[in-house]
Amino acid sequence: MNKRKIAGILLSLSLLFFAFALTVKASVPQIRVLTARGTVNPVLADYIERGINEAEKDGALLCIIRLDTPGGLDTAMRDIVKSIVNSRIPVAVYVSPAGARAASAGVFITVSAHIAAMAPNTAIGAASPVALSPGSGELPKTLSEKIVNDAAAYIRSLAQEHERNVEWAEKAVREAVSATSEEALSLKVIDLVSPSVDNLISTLDGREVKLLDGRTITLNTRGAIVENIDMTGIEGFLHTIADPNIAYILLTLAFLGIMVEIFNPPLIFPGVIGAIAGLLAFYALGMLPVNYAGVLFVVLAFALFIAEVFTPGFGLLTGGGIISLIIGSLIMFKGNSPFLKISPWLIAFTVILFAGAVIFTVIQILKTQQKQPSTGKEELIGKTARAITTLSPDGLVMYRGERWKATAEEDIEAGQDVIIKEVHGLTLRVTNKK
Repeated sequence: MNKRKIAGILLSLSLLFFAFALTVKASVPQIRVLTARGTVNPVLADYIERGINEAEKDGALLCIIRLDTPGGLDTAMRDIVKSIVNSRIPVAVYVSPAGARAASAGVFITVSAHIAAMAPNTAIGAASPVALSPGSGELPKTLSEKIVNDAAAYIRSLAQEHERNVEWAEKAVREAVSATSEEALSLKVIDLVSPSVDNLISTLDGREVKLLDGRTITLNTRGAIVENIDMTGIEGFLHTIADPNIAYILLTLAFLGIMVEIFNPPLIFPGVIGAIAGLLAFYALGMLPVNYAGVLFVVLAFALFIAEVFTPGFGLLTGGGIISLIIGSLIMFKGNSPFLKISPWLIAFTVILFAGAVIFTVIQILKTQQKQPSTGKEELIGKTARAITTLSPDGLVMYRGERWKATAEEDIEAGQDVIIKEVHGLTLRVTNKK
């Protein structure tokens, strides 16, 4: 038998084995598990939609969403509910692990599932739509009633579809009631309590589930292959920064990098980091209910901080910047939910950090300007300095780590080297270095 025949036989056997493996895998029940933790935002909605679609394409029997959330955005929550309701395979929402919760938007997601389950020592409830409102304070009575009525009708329809406790679901919206896992089970808010995913899968064996298209599917979960569909690295990163505190940190880092670059033009690195942080901050802010008046207050604060360094007065601009930064931080995000608020400790730290940095910089500049030259005037003449502001004709230059007032014979851009021609007290007369 020649080598070609042997190779052909081996190839045929390999193909047969591969086809057999695919057939065996197709005959074994497939279950996909998603993990939804943290605030409900557009990134999480896209991830769940992708996970359900992949489960459908893989021919999975069931998709399980492990849920632990304090709530989130109304639009993202409705996108997730639509993905679940319109799924061509059963979707189970499992509030886990122990200590987890399905609060606010999480209640709607749990109630919308074909199978609603909770781990022991978990909680569900407090679905008041106040956090989903477009305002940052108390809503007008008429608008508040419209929002509450809409949310109540929405959750009633979801509960009725799956024969769950409609009255309790409506109370979760109107009265912000909550329940433990055992209470939710006894109230028929959920279908079962299970200590683990494996136990849940075992318990669901033989259970019948009715889908939106009218089909009734009997779950045969015995011996099923369970695979996790995790967030991609990009999804995980974007989901992390889509948090008010992270977005606020990125925004302040952006302004910090820009400030350092303005005060020290040749460094470059802080400016690059600031620009990247700024782009990430605006991406994160774009996924959150932002009050842009708050953002403008923060921008004004940093403008005042920068102006303080380049003006002869001291204190007024810094005080205005501190007040503007505090106001902007407090009103930056709309809604009354805790997950839409910046930590007061983070705000306090940021205010102290930037105010301290500006005061320190101004004090050092004043000391430098008042300091007598350590060498004679003749020693300075002919030396090279660097313009740190535009000289038109007056500005500031840096010479041996010291800032000097300077007057140029012609306009000179910041960052250019200049030659010291004369010294008049604490002011240098300079010219562009050819």
